[in-house]
Amino acid sequence: MTVVFTNIRIAAYVFIFALSATVLGVASNFAKLFLPHVQHDYTIFSLVVPSVTIFALLLILQFAQPVVEVLVHVVLGILWLTMASWTSDIIGPMQCYILGGISTPTNNGSMSARSYCYQMKVMEAFSWAMFISLLGFIVIVICLTSRAIAFGRRYAWTEHISQLGWFGELPGYPTEAVYPRPYYSPYPYYPYHGGSPYVQQMPGHSVLIQPGANGVPMVSQMPGPVPSAG
Repeated sequence: MTVVFTNIRIAAYVFIFALSATVLGVASNFAKLFLPHVQHDYTIFSLVVPSVTIFALLLILQFAQPVVEVLVHVVLGILWLTMASWTSDIIGPMQCYILGGISTPTNNGSMSARSYCYQMKVMEAFSWAMFISLLGFIVIVICLTSRAIAFGRRYAWTEHISQLGWFGELPGYPTEAVYPRPYYSPYPYYPYHGGSPYVQQMPGHSVLIQPGANGVPMVSQMPGPVPSAG
């Protein structure tokens, strides 16, 4: 596997896991305070989104293909975009510091409106951060998979995602620089070292002599007869 992309992927997953766990903790506190009678729909949705995200990360961390990972992240991105938009709609542009001394009703009493506002701001900011992170990861995976296909890995979309090479690396293992990349001819060729070159002609092939670098002719063989210039 490619070390750079593997490390970046793990770091990104740790970041996403930390944000999801934070949102889940705040949502669990809201569930204790508000369910089942106050803000029922939003509270349940705020529990579902980070829970699904954490489960999906644990599932695809070891077993993932680019096509599966892109689809999963698209679904998660839609969920977090919905979460961010819904939270922004509820809390709006409210300034939390002016809510000192005001209470917000809960299921069994009330809580500080300032504390509620700060927690909602955290959920709003983390939800937008999650959406942007997932979107960026989707774009990166698509770009790296397209590069892998261009380098000859026809089944890169269904291979394990750890086989993708980072920018400047070849896909697969071991990693190596891709610039410059040598060209490999499908036919054998024989460099000319001066004098009369000796070439053992293969059955059914024709010997083709072409001008090479610095005036040194290159001798190769092609199947079938050589087409005439006329």
